[in-house]
Amino acid sequence: MIASLPRPLWLRTSTVLYGVAFFAFLFLPLAIVAIFAFNDAPYPAPPWRGFTLDWFLGGAQANRRGLFADTAMLGSIWTSIVVAAWVTLLSVLVGTANAFLIERTQFRGKQALSMLMLAPLVIPGVILGISILAFASRIANLADDLWGLELEFLRPGLPLVVLGQFSYIVSIATLTITARLKRFDVTLEEAAYNLGASRAAVLWTITLPYLKPALIGSAAISFLMSFENFNTTLMLVGSDSPLTVMMYGRMREGATPVLNAVSLLLMVASAVLALTMMQGQKTNARSS
Repeated sequence: MIASLPRPLWLRTSTVLYGVAFFAFLFLPLAIVAIFAFNDAPYPAPPWRGFTLDWFLGGAQANRRGLFADTAMLGSIWTSIVVAAWVTLLSVLVGTANAFLIERTQFRGKQALSMLMLAPLVIPGVILGISILAFASRIANLADDLWGLELEFLRPGLPLVVLGQFSYIVSIATLTITARLKRFDVTLEEAAYNLGASRAAVLWTITLPYLKPALIGSAAISFLMSFENFNTTLMLVGSDSPLTVMMYGRMREGATPVLNAVSLLLMVASAVLALTMMQGQKTNARSS
């Protein structure tokens, strides 16, 4: 009833202005980045000099090398994809195990461990990266001094980047899957056990299908968070730079509209991923 009451003109006008200002603040920078990816100028900012596709397809001139001719930039994108894929796989698997541990078992200190799991989320990424680097380097040096073993995966490089990102992204995956598992009706599993189903069959045919939306959602969040991570990655990266570190280095050397082109490509990919997930959720809702 309150929502149906007539509102004064100033309140309606202020609501519209607030909405316009909020979405302008949210999307205007993205729109400017997308537009100036096609700017015919060697800098990624106004003024507008005309339309061009050189920053995507150009390759004849060194100062006009487009994104698809920039092997270093494309290599960094692939490196970020590989890292994000490993982080996503580990986060979903461990996050699922953590969710069952939190929701299905009782043991002393469970509440404390559950709170401790959230600690990486409140630690700044730079501090987390430095701590992991120092700890891993100390172990690698100790193994080299005592046994002559060279543990390369504990040196700065992609394996350490995966471990560093996994250390906090797994907490988000755990929270997402736990929230879904908390609402699960365990009587469905009990009915299946009474009918003679094995534990593996119940898990595969009843529990995991129920958790499927949370598993997909946590996988998407883990992939995107890994792909865009910079602070922790910068502390742990070796010779193979992921995209965020590569773009940071390019910005320090002198930015070109190629960075705008990369940003536009990532925006389109993120939008496609979001629309695909929304369509999948609608399809699952209709089938159920």
